[in-house]
Amino acid sequence: MYPLGVLGRPALAEANGMYLESRDVALAFDRVSKTFPDGTRAVDEVTVQVCSGEMVGIVGPSGCGKSTLLRIASRLTAPTTGEIYVGPGNLGYVFQDATLLPWRTVQRNVELLAELAGMQPRERAVRAAQAITLTGLSGFENHRPRALSGGMRMRVSLARALTMHPNIFLFDEPFGALDEITREHLGGELLSLFERERFAGLFVTHSVSEAVFLASRVLVMSPRPGRIVDEIAVPFAYPRPPDLRFQPEFASIAGHISERLRANLE
Repeated sequence: MYPLGVLGRPALAEANGMYLESRDVALAFDRVSKTFPDGTRAVDEVTVQVCSGEMVGIVGPSGCGKSTLLRIASRLTAPTTGEIYVGPGNLGYVFQDATLLPWRTVQRNVELLAELAGMQPRERAVRAAQAITLTGLSGFENHRPRALSGGMRMRVSLARALTMHPNIFLFDEPFGALDEITREHLGGELLSLFERERFAGLFVTHSVSEAVFLASRVLVMSPRPGRIVDEIAVPFAYPRPPDLRFQPEFASIAGHISERLRANLE
């Protein structure tokens, strides 16, 4: 019912020796594997391409290498074999934890990446103000992290990344520690932001419904060592209505992905 996406289609472009399916590719993994020094093989022969303006979801069992792929994409760790292509422009990374500096206010936390990049104080203040507005943090500029809810702290983390105007966004289960209502609310806000900014996004999550709601296609990973075992297209156009989760076709696609996850655990 929902066809496997075809990887390795005829190349239209080449970058750093890697053939890409489109000149609009923002991020690509070509037969990427990672084995850690203790012998643990985290991911195995992963080939994925993410185009500009595309949100791709990744689901899979715990420990299958989802986060490892993001760390490889961000150059925080190197692949053992294979190649990575990261397109021009800045890369934003939103972690599972908000990773805020407790002694800084919201404003100063949001400014942090721009400050580390050497941006002038006036420019980084302007960018931080814009990001704070986009993420619904107006009025909280002088609050410190301890005074914020978990959802608000994740908004600060997202705003901090937005100050660098990233062309590529990596999301590592950013809402995983939140309650279901807050999680769905922030997912809707992230979707609105994506529809406005149209960055390339790679979103790791344990929630199948979250992946279907946000992404235009969902990749299913096997247990470790993680491999891409299925790729399911999500046919809903953007912008997506808030009640999409309650529509029969949404439930059918989410059910199909859940079945594929269970099949690979057997």
